[in-house]
Amino acid sequence: MTTTTKTAGATPAPAAGETVLDARGVTMRFGGLTAVRDVDLTVNSGEIVGLIGPNGAGKTTFFNCLTGLYVPTEGEVRYKGRVLPPKSFKVTAAGIARTFQNIRLFNNMTVLENVLVGRHTRTKEGLWSALLRGPGFKRAEAASERRAMELLEFIGLQDKARHLAKNLPYGEQRKLEIARALASDPGLILLDEPTAGMNPQETRAAEELIFAIRDMGIAVLVIEHDMRFIFNLCDRVAVLVQGQKLIEGDSQTVQSDERVIAAYLGEPVEADAPRPKAPAPDAPEAGTADEDTPQDPGPGKENDA
Repeated sequence: MTTTTKTAGATPAPAAGETVLDARGVTMRFGGLTAVRDVDLTVNSGEIVGLIGPNGAGKTTFFNCLTGLYVPTEGEVRYKGRVLPPKSFKVTAAGIARTFQNIRLFNNMTVLENVLVGRHTRTKEGLWSALLRGPGFKRAEAASERRAMELLEFIGLQDKARHLAKNLPYGEQRKLEIARALASDPGLILLDEPTAGMNPQETRAAEELIFAIRDMGIAVLVIEHDMRFIFNLCDRVAVLVQGQKLIEGDSQTVQSDERVIAAYLGEPVEADAPRPKAPAPDAPEAGTADEDTPQDPGPGKENDA
């Protein structure tokens, strides 16, 4: 994997320790259902932050609130101190990119073309420039293609630039989606289950890729169900349960918290006490058999009885 430097026009790397993302009191309601309730979360430059929780905890809904797909019912989301506009394309232009839980590539476009799609927020050429294809448009197009090829080299897919996206193996499709997100030159990238469906070798490669992204100066917020992966990867981990943040801290703090264990495994159940045996019915006194008590049929009479 080759790390490349950003080209002119890219979003500058944030200063060390700067707060990149600041979500305050984010609440998302759908009618009478509250999917996310009063969640606070910050991500600083140079950090990889994990977001975990059981299925249905509200993790992806929270991601959608951060990226403009949903407008939070309450609360606000700031990127580098500025409140984000409630439009996903404006959020991308501001400097936040994301991937999705289910891969969303343009299957009938080439690998290179998929990455070029991610450059649209960083190109300034308008409709007439594209139609007339003047010198300015050609220079911008060449610059975008160079940047796209740099990113394909960064993820190790430069040799498959002309292949159709649908013909890539699953793990490489995941990488391609990350490269497309990086093409917008973000200061923060949100990864929604980047290792879902991967084998151990692909998972290890994804971990190395995310570390390399962090080393480029891009902060990372990641949702994942693979606990070993998330605790090895992240500087901090936040846990969502039923739409609320349960705890946030380093890996050791989160792993040892009894509430987190209970959220994933269920509340511990005390061992059932041994049930007392039902008392045997009183035997009739000798010589006083009850009229309703069947009598021993005697030898050879079992079938008749």
